[in-house]
Amino acid sequence: MSATDTHRGTGTYAPKPGAAPLGRMIATQAALETKMLLRNGEQLLLTVVIPTLLLVLFSAVDIVDTGSGEAVDFLTPGILALAVMSTAFTGQAIATGFERRYGVLKRLGASPLPRWALMTAKTLSVLVTEVLQVVLLTVIAFALGWSPHGNPFAVLLLLVLGTAAFSGLGLLMAGTLKAEATLAAANLVFLLLLVGGGVIVPLDKFPDAAQSVLGLLPISALSDGLRDVLQHGAAMPWDDLGILAVWAVVGLGAAGRFFRWE
Repeated sequence: MSATDTHRGTGTYAPKPGAAPLGRMIATQAALETKMLLRNGEQLLLTVVIPTLLLVLFSAVDIVDTGSGEAVDFLTPGILALAVMSTAFTGQAIATGFERRYGVLKRLGASPLPRWALMTAKTLSVLVTEVLQVVLLTVIAFALGWSPHGNPFAVLLLLVLGTAAFSGLGLLMAGTLKAEATLAAANLVFLLLLVGGGVIVPLDKFPDAAQSVLGLLPISALSDGLRDVLQHGAAMPWDDLGILAVWAVVGLGAAGRFFRWE
């Protein structure tokens, strides 16, 4: 009997069986989540096509009074906020809701990949998609004559907090409602916030009572914060950052507490 056979007889195997390192599992799952998202026509429509069309249309055609200055300077920050919401909230809620319905999450939850690591992979997938969205929209905005100002770090902080806030709300919806209800509710919320969240229509066009309420929404805080920095050159929009931080803590905390895997 050879030495190799002896080792096999005593239970030594090469390669050694077992789960892959946690970091590799998260990276692999994140890559898979990203590929599935980018291959989904409906998701691409929501995350790429609609924001792009809105940016080009409302920048080229004088439909909404955006105040003094170029329309693209007002619209681009709002469209960037809309892109974050479409990916982190609407797209993620719908995809996760149907994964939960079809038992995908239940099976993945029984795999060596911890449940918190699965959510981490989903978040990484959202961030990768958002980077692609921001790059595309930025290139288009520059082609339309956009001239941004302000602190890049403040922009990054707003985008990260906005992603956290919308991800928490999206996962909360996906983990508590039925898939069909999530589909309807997520799209309805998307349309309502598109109109009333300061993305295209300035908040000062609404009645004073409505402005005080709409200004507390995460999409309003994100779009106004980005606009303050990129259009007006503000250093750090603390009020908007604070609103987004509260939404992020509440959304992620509620999602972690009430999310149902089955």
